[in-house]
Amino acid sequence: MTATHSAPSLPSSASSPAAPSAGTADGLPGRRRGRLPFSAWHLLLAPLCLLFAVPLIWLVLSSVMSDAEINRFPPALWPSGIHLDGYRYVVGNAMFPRWFANSLIVSVTAVVSNLVLGALGGYAFARMRFAGSKLLLGMMLATMAIPFQLTMIPTFLVMKRMGLIDTLGALIVPSLVTPFAVFLLRQFFLSLPRELEEAAWLDGCSRLRVLFRIVLPLSRPALSTVAVLTFLTTWNDLSWPLIAINHDTQYTLQLGLTTFQGQHHTRWSAVMAGNVLTVLPVLLAFLAAQKTFIQSITSSGLKG
Repeated sequence: MTATHSAPSLPSSASSPAAPSAGTADGLPGRRRGRLPFSAWHLLLAPLCLLFAVPLIWLVLSSVMSDAEINRFPPALWPSGIHLDGYRYVVGNAMFPRWFANSLIVSVTAVVSNLVLGALGGYAFARMRFAGSKLLLGMMLATMAIPFQLTMIPTFLVMKRMGLIDTLGALIVPSLVTPFAVFLLRQFFLSLPRELEEAAWLDGCSRLRVLFRIVLPLSRPALSTVAVLTFLTTWNDLSWPLIAINHDTQYTLQLGLTTFQGQHHTRWSAVMAGNVLTVLPVLLAFLAAQKTFIQSITSSGLKG
């Protein structure tokens, strides 16, 4: 009698798919569990940001130190208390408020004029075709490559003929519109769809009405960028006010602060306080328009 041998039964786990291993109950590879909650680039960028912020931090700390602490060697790294003598000296004993107002007038006027005139010029180059438009655009952009040292004497002679030397008008007129503002706004206008403007034309809108009612509300990132960069350039300008202004009542903040440093170089707390008050408006302007600034830079230079 032959014996029948049954085939050995396979384990049930051999016929079923492998179960997730311990520690990967969600089916994801185990190596992803230790993933950083932020980009690895932040490990490099954070120390760099701190390094760039050290001068600004030191400036603020020095402005609330006493003169003895600033002049001490080795210098104190942290103030023993909040000393506002430097701020009181700047505001009370110098023409600092007048210089601040002069810089504010010149900078705000330059920002407004660049937004209006730059938008008009940029829209004309972006949407209107006229004889010599490309040549004129190229010549305008070529002026951006000319250094200021070559144009300051002709500009001074023009301002002198106009009778504006030693007035705020000599600082405002050359900054009414810049080639950069026209070019940046033109590039942004080119990225906007024409269909929006054509629909407005069919409704009977003029070009100016289309520009101010349709195009400009969509161009807030580019307008913010022009405003911030124009404000920074005008506010921090020292070379041209040094040439065009002679009387201290017409000084801008940068020019007045330079003179102030030369006259009161031993009062470092006052010098530091003046620098803090000078940097503060620029820092606030950039922080207020940071998002729109980045958005405009990434979208305005892609289409020619």
